[in-house]
Amino acid sequence: MIAEDSVLLRIGLVKVLEMAGFEVAAEAADADGLLAAVEEHRPKLALVDVRMPPGFTDEGVRAALMIRQQWPDTAVLLLSQYVEERYAADLLTAQSGGIGYLLKQRVADVEEFIDALRRVAGGGTALDPQVVAQLLLRRGGGSDPLERLTPREREVLALMAEGRSNAGIAEQLVVGESAVAKHINSIFAKLDLPVADGDHRRVLAVLRFLDGGS
Repeated sequence: MIAEDSVLLRIGLVKVLEMAGFEVAAEAADADGLLAAVEEHRPKLALVDVRMPPGFTDEGVRAALMIRQQWPDTAVLLLSQYVEERYAADLLTAQSGGIGYLLKQRVADVEEFIDALRRVAGGGTALDPQVVAQLLLRRGGGSDPLERLTPREREVLALMAEGRSNAGIAEQLVVGESAVAKHINSIFAKLDLPVADGDHRRVLAVLRFLDGGS
């Protein structure tokens, strides 16, 4: 299911998804059309623009929250033109997986984009690297616990916050999974984070820390 008011982008998304083996059950140009289509088709994944008619503010986010509440089997990946952290936080902290938030420019990297879609459709999390970077910057300061981390551990932390598995982090950094596991254990210890089983739970733990939560 694709909800995007830009006809050209919507057509492009349909082609990209179909080429990757996805079946597009329906398309919508506004939040009302999105909700009606999800109720009718019950898709495995809804790809949703953050800002849609009529107000072009947060219609897509509110629709996404409603979808996750009423049809929890439908995963949601939000697309946004700009980094808007609060929208990501609204979804990621309130739900238990099957959630993503990416900038529209990520669509250009088809392989990464499809990987994120599959991760979200499978119940995981995909958070745009620019959102992660802004959260990391927000935690800057002389007493910042992030300063306890080595440069490599900060890289691993950012990839964890994006929702990547140990295997995905290992592939991205060209290291072994055992090395990634050691880095993650060190990160949790240095940041006093609870050890979390499951990719999404550890993402939430990291996001709570980055966002200044307890």
